[in-house]
Amino acid sequence: MAVFDAPLREVARYVAAAQAAGRAVRQFTAPSSLSKLASGLPVRVGPAANPGIILRSETFVELGSPDAGSCALGLWTDAPSLLVDGRITLIGPDIPEAPNASLPFGQVVMTGGTALGAEESLALGQAQVVADQIEGYMVRSSSRQLWSRVSQDAARRGFRFETLGRALMLLCKSSVATVDAMEVVFVTSSKTDVLRLNELAAPVRELEREMLKEHWKARGYDLDCDLHCGSCHDKSVCDDIQKMLAARLRKEKEAAHLRVP
Repeated sequence: MAVFDAPLREVARYVAAAQAAGRAVRQFTAPSSLSKLASGLPVRVGPAANPGIILRSETFVELGSPDAGSCALGLWTDAPSLLVDGRITLIGPDIPEAPNASLPFGQVVMTGGTALGAEESLALGQAQVVADQIEGYMVRSSSRQLWSRVSQDAARRGFRFETLGRALMLLCKSSVATVDAMEVVFVTSSKTDVLRLNELAAPVRELEREMLKEHWKARGYDLDCDLHCGSCHDKSVCDDIQKMLAARLRKEKEAAHLRVP
């Protein structure tokens, strides 16, 4: 979606500025296919992969707590050439390097596909709310901020940001078949760096809110929401609206069919 092409370039400049400032910047390359993304992961990925709550006593590292600072951002484009498919960028310490730490946490998930549109962007937003779909990784709160925990068991098995990046790619590509390219950027270097990322994210969130409002308005509903569906407390209401809308469209089609001579 061209509306997010400028923010995508801003993220690229953000990473370049971090490198120029002497931050520890590492990049990993994940495979493109779903089968290869899933192969070799140290934890399970999929519905109910994480069986329960990760207690503080079971936590290896905490990411994005309110004190440490966090930012979560999703960007979409219909120009996949703007992305390097499979690239995972980490700015700051990796999970194995931070035992018992509470790190600031920024996460930018970027997806591209020539066939991506409004419907697909909504599905991608929901796919990024991982809930219980990554073993050993618990999201305590999500949407604009992302506060999560990695278990000691997952860390012992080799869970790192490359793992998380691949898992996110697997979930998004599994949910939306028209994704041609994906990149993920993680930031753990400092609270200042994460706050800078939040500054970049602010205008994007306003665009997302307006796009979501127009999406529902076009379907006859005056809703004002700035959250990804998966993290919204009113998701059940939207689900009911979608069911009613689907039923109405079905009746309209049936009625049109009956009018055909």
